[in-house]
Amino acid sequence: MSTGEAPGRVALITGANRGLGRAVAAELHARGVQIIVTARKESDATAAAAEIGPDVRAHELDVTDAASVEAAAAALGDVDIVVSNAGALFDRGDDPLQVPIDLVERTLAVNVLGAWRVGQAFLPGMVSRGWGRLVFVSSGTGSFHHGLFTGSPAYSLSKAALNGVTCLLAQAVADSGVLVNAVNPGITKTRMMPHAQRDPAEAAVGIANVATLADDGPTGAFLRGGDGARIDW
Repeated sequence: MSTGEAPGRVALITGANRGLGRAVAAELHARGVQIIVTARKESDATAAAAEIGPDVRAHELDVTDAASVEAAAAALGDVDIVVSNAGALFDRGDDPLQVPIDLVERTLAVNVLGAWRVGQAFLPGMVSRGWGRLVFVSSGTGSFHHGLFTGSPAYSLSKAALNGVTCLLAQAVADSGVLVNAVNPGITKTRMMPHAQRDPAEAAVGIANVATLADDGPTGAFLRGGDGARIDW
């Protein structure tokens, strides 16, 4: 996977107050990217930003709230890179026959509609400037090729749908200088996956690579965070 030069670019990361999102923010910051940490609570975003560096900005952004997303887009100016990391898992251990549909709705609201909303808010500016990168943090559980995961059906379905959003948005901005991709970071130790062994800082490297793809990089692809290889949908 070929990455380009990104110093001076501005990157916004959703759900960046902890875990994988915070690690991605720190990794991109180390590469010279100007960082905007966002979280549902401004205080959480501010605390995380201060830990990463004194030059890191913070802003409140709730992906499930249209007004919150619109306000952030209006206030933050030009954003070149968006890493859509905010996600939720409510149905671990459920199965498709018994999972409460309200949990499915809540999951889709964050993982699909929230991510799509963020894309709609920030992609037009990227297109108008002729350069941009939108990265959706997806999951191997959303790959039809490998089989959706019945142990967390709402989450699995949401990531499959997110991969679909990736394809749609990539087609909508084709040949504009903007690349839209989904990335599977692999099983990583976060609040969602507390028993995983992989450190978020390690997984963040692959996501940051996709966020800084060279201009001839792929778009509309599902990429493996470790090496950038394509994953079958």
